[in-house]
Amino acid sequence: MTDNSTYLTQKQVADLLHISTRTLERLRTEGGGPHYFKAGRRVLYSQKAIDDWLKNRSFENAGEARAAGVK
Repeated sequence: MTDNSTYLTQKQVADLLHISTRTLERLRTEGGGPHYFKAGRRVLYSQKAIDDWLKNRSFENAGEARAAGVK
């Protein structure tokens, strides 16, 4: 990659988001989580992907979140 991104492991992302690694796995398999990369058997997330995912989950109120289908 040439964008000089910082890459984080599943554990680092789970800790950053204050969720369990299992929840992050579920988001990855069911959809709705941040974009990720596979390096062999290893799952990596770029800091940009985390930031973008969080920006897309920013709402003014609960009604906006419900309308967007976010739980």
